[in-house]
Amino acid sequence: MAAEVALAIVAHSLALLSDAAHMLVDAAALGLTVWAARLARRPAAGRMTFGLRRAEILSAQANGVTLLLLGAAIVIEAVRRLVSPPDVRGGLVLATACVGAAVNVVALRQVASANRANLNVEGSYKHLLTDLYAFAGTAVAGAIVWTTGFERADPIASLLVAGSMLAAAWPLLRSSGRVLLEGAPEGLAPAEIAETLGAHEGVVNVHDLHVWEISSGFPALSAHVLVGREEDCHRIRRELEAVLQERFGIEHTTLQVDHTADRLLWPKR
Repeated sequence: MAAEVALAIVAHSLALLSDAAHMLVDAAALGLTVWAARLARRPAAGRMTFGLRRAEILSAQANGVTLLLLGAAIVIEAVRRLVSPPDVRGGLVLATACVGAAVNVVALRQVASANRANLNVEGSYKHLLTDLYAFAGTAVAGAIVWTTGFERADPIASLLVAGSMLAAAWPLLRSSGRVLLEGAPEGLAPAEIAETLGAHEGVVNVHDLHVWEISSGFPALSAHVLVGREEDCHRIRRELEAVLQERFGIEHTTLQVDHTADRLLWPKR
């Protein structure tokens, strides 16, 4: 990375400098990913009743924010260079980008073999993938500058790189934000779950239903269920837990099951 920064300065290439900055962020993101994964494996203790599972979500959000800020900074500098392009050494840019792309492919293959359903791992993967796009764009820009002398190709390539970074940042920020705000997990509709529980034999009313995600792949649910006065609360609770696990993949559930009163105190939904 230090060598690429030096070569970028010598070549007056924003595209190369963007690649170097992105690689630095990638290295930090990978380190953060490993650290967060280790924290997430720690058992629950003391005040941390779910352990540190959301460390992975915080790491994913940090990756998204970093991609967003770095992409915005590149856009600003690229616009400035489009107005007043410097003298770019295209041959040096092309050679450096090709070497960087080869190194990036090796790292990308390693991360691609991990569990990408994990937001933390997915964040690192997106970092490396956008870095590969960056090297490809930089190599093309270097070739154009070298063969045609069109120096604005360098900031144009930088804008394309920034675009890929911003596109990778948004899904990470959206997904990690949804988990932190305790929204329903992707693919799980609270209304459908409530309807399924309410249609179960013996159930009169379902309310205060909450579905959220502790961490990637760890959904949780809580609800208050009212059953008929002659029904077996414990049997129905076990049946509802089985339905939630088999149909919706929710294993961590907290169901408060009570007999209904003569008159419902909650509006029926």
